[in-house]
Amino acid sequence: MEQIAVVGSGLMGRGIALTAAQNGFTVQLNDVDEDTLQRAQAFIEEELEKAVERQIISLDQKQQAIARIFYETSLEKAASNVQLVIEAVPEIMKLKIEIFKKLDEYCLPHTILATNTSTMSPTEIAAQTNRPEQCIAMHFFNPPHKMKLIEIVRGLQTSDDTMAFAKAVGEKMNKQTVEVNEFPGFVTSRMNCLIGNEAMTMLMEGVASAHDIDQALKLGLNHPMGPLELADLVGLDTRLKNMEYLYQTLGEKYRPCPLLSKYVKAGRFGRKSGSGFYEYDEKGCKK
Repeated sequence: MEQIAVVGSGLMGRGIALTAAQNGFTVQLNDVDEDTLQRAQAFIEEELEKAVERQIISLDQKQQAIARIFYETSLEKAASNVQLVIEAVPEIMKLKIEIFKKLDEYCLPHTILATNTSTMSPTEIAAQTNRPEQCIAMHFFNPPHKMKLIEIVRGLQTSDDTMAFAKAVGEKMNKQTVEVNEFPGFVTSRMNCLIGNEAMTMLMEGVASAHDIDQALKLGLNHPMGPLELADLVGLDTRLKNMEYLYQTLGEKYRPCPLLSKYVKAGRFGRKSGSGFYEYDEKGCKK
């Protein structure tokens, strides 16, 4: 399991690549966009430098991690000689299926294919390949290099060997894992989306300000982040896609709050765009 590829170098992909490299994996980080790859490289090196400054890792460990990550725009080159591929592209089923079809063609016969989806069906994605028993969901949390959990989601045809392999990878990445049987939204996204959607509805109704809603859940219910802060971190466009999928598959209680749809239409995506339920500076800190 020493060689892995990560497809997609956005917020999740670059964090997964960083986590893997810090824990001894050689990583091929793939993205079709060269500029996105360059931003991912800058982010990874900056995060490693911060870890050195905080004495979390040594300078030698930083240099070793940097040396383990390779940046590649060709999916075929990135995926052709690895034991595991983790797909971390946007939550669009058509896109994920397209990538898995290509991976099935490019990868070695024994390679495990994992999707980092937070809501979508690994069974449906796996069915587009000739290796459904080697397909699984490994749901990392944002930011992947700091959050301790991976939800490992078994599809209908996922084999026991594939499940054991995914758990072993998670352990080597110094993560805790939970095993989930496939159902839309798994465990965490179902709960998270409901809480976040209710918080947005309360904000829309004027029950309280965004700050006070978040403070109430942090101080009154011991949540580490408020639901609106968390939605901004995840990305409101991503959250809307998740809500729309859950609404289609699980019904009315997951209907997206109109305020969420309005913010996304306005280009207010959260931290990554500089504004969401809060305003952010260039470093992603609240103003």
